[in-house]
Amino acid sequence: MLALPWLHLALLSLGYALALVFGHLNWLAAISVALLLIAGFAVYQRAVPVGRYLGHGLFIFLALALAMHWLPGFYNGRGINPQRFSDDAVPFSMYLNQDKPLIGFWLLLVCPWIAGRRSLRLSIYATALALILSVVLALGGAVLLGMISWAPKWPDQAWLWVANNLLLVTLVEEALFRGYIQGGLSRHFKHLPYGENLALLLASLVFGLAHLGAGWQWVLLASLAGVGYGLAYRFGGLGAAIATHFGLNLLHFGLFTYPMLAG
Repeated sequence: MLALPWLHLALLSLGYALALVFGHLNWLAAISVALLLIAGFAVYQRAVPVGRYLGHGLFIFLALALAMHWLPGFYNGRGINPQRFSDDAVPFSMYLNQDKPLIGFWLLLVCPWIAGRRSLRLSIYATALALILSVVLALGGAVLLGMISWAPKWPDQAWLWVANNLLLVTLVEEALFRGYIQGGLSRHFKHLPYGENLALLLASLVFGLAHLGAGWQWVLLASLAGVGYGLAYRFGGLGAAIATHFGLNLLHFGLFTYPMLAG
């Protein structure tokens, strides 16, 4: 019998109950939750194999819709109003999304295999090496492309940015792109000679394409960063991938133009 992760369920229920009380979502959000529950039950069951594929298909559709804020009932309040963190940067604003975290919770609840288990020492080593590689490829590439420059700062809103980026952005994205996509492809390609390498590269490419709206430069840089995150996940587990991704984002935010140079 499968033991449910009650702590995750309790935190999820508490968080969304508070969001409902304070008016950050309404009852239409229950449609998304209900559909995610249906997808989860379909994936869990073993009696109808095709049902599992349909469950995963429904989740992928819902993940895209939640990430793009297409589904009703969520009022994503603005945490940081448009402003320039440095004189030569484009204006930046930040929303505290209520919908996107549902992706991460679904994955942790329904696909616990995405987390894996690694020793703490191995996870630390994997994070350190992958972060160095990601910084060289992504931030170094951004400097060479003239997209960012050296701009150390720590604005008043930095701690809000830290909490949002770690909990509502990095954790969710790594659970999806590394845990679900790379991990799922690795399981599917396990009989191929270079199956894990192929899974890593495909997941990195999908992660890059998710940044297509920002231009080809961000697709390239995100794909390169994804290679670093993928290596962290492969050798250090999901925690290492999250730490690597967040570490690169934090270095970008604190030491370079954020999000990018204007004009």
